[in-house]
Amino acid sequence: MLDYRIDTFLEVCRFMNFTKAARALNITQPAVSQHIKYLEEMYHTTFFQFQGKKMALTREGRLFLNSAKTFRHDELYLRKKLEEARKEQASLICGATLTIGDFVFPEVMRNFLLRHPETDMAMEIGNTSELLKKLDDGEIDFAVVEGYFEKDAYEYRVWSKEKFILAASPVYQFRHPPGKIRDLFGERLIVREQGSGTREVLEKNLQTQNLSISNFSRRHEISSIHVIKSLAEAGCGITFLYQAAVQKELEKGSLKEIPLEDFQVFHDFNFVWRKDSIFSEEYEEIFHEFQKLGGQMHEEEKNGIDSARAGISQ
Repeated sequence: MLDYRIDTFLEVCRFMNFTKAARALNITQPAVSQHIKYLEEMYHTTFFQFQGKKMALTREGRLFLNSAKTFRHDELYLRKKLEEARKEQASLICGATLTIGDFVFPEVMRNFLLRHPETDMAMEIGNTSELLKKLDDGEIDFAVVEGYFEKDAYEYRVWSKEKFILAASPVYQFRHPPGKIRDLFGERLIVREQGSGTREVLEKNLQTQNLSISNFSRRHEISSIHVIKSLAEAGCGITFLYQAAVQKELEKGSLKEIPLEDFQVFHDFNFVWRKDSIFSEEYEEIFHEFQKLGGQMHEEEKNGIDSARAGISQ
């Protein structure tokens, strides 16, 4: 059972304020102080320090925070597993960023549920920071994300390495022949919202050239990838997306990849869970099963294509 004083520690870290933590926990401030003092004495260390009037974690405090988040996640996961055992009903709750959830995971989930029809499965869609918070809070078991994250706090396995491309309608009229990023600044850029992994990857790669999205004279910010693709297909602008998100459009010819000399980007999709979890072995097994199901999916698609070609040749 998780020591209730660890919950107090986590609330203090959330607010960096004893009074606000006490209010959130509905206990007195002296009680909060006693809980923190108890933990510090137990571990023979100090978790907090003051820089002027500003409260901050010590190095040991940061280390304990990562462990405390894992403790809480593991206890909530254990409670869930025990409840499942009692009811003889398995469940799996995962998180995925939008590109992965919409364009990578649906077939994997289909194959998983065909193999495990007795398992209840749920998938939460959100940006990377939202999903990591849900993971820390024990609301999801693991996540597959495209954004950047603190690797010291999480165990992760690379799910895939994905190509990030510039896409436009075949009939889109460029102001200048597109060869480099700077040739695009007069174009209409259709881009994901701030906080999305897709937007973050674009921004970070532009920053390597001392550029930003603001260099584009006209910008349309859209939170839906399906709407972005629809607008790009209609010739309303150009967009940067993962190739996996536009694969069908590329194959049918409604969008085309525009190669750039100075923008050749590949980015990892990562399968993530809390670092040092006592359930790490189980998450490893899930990861490898999902990987096989992804491979099975591609093999099924390949066989379907081969069968179709054979039918045509006959």
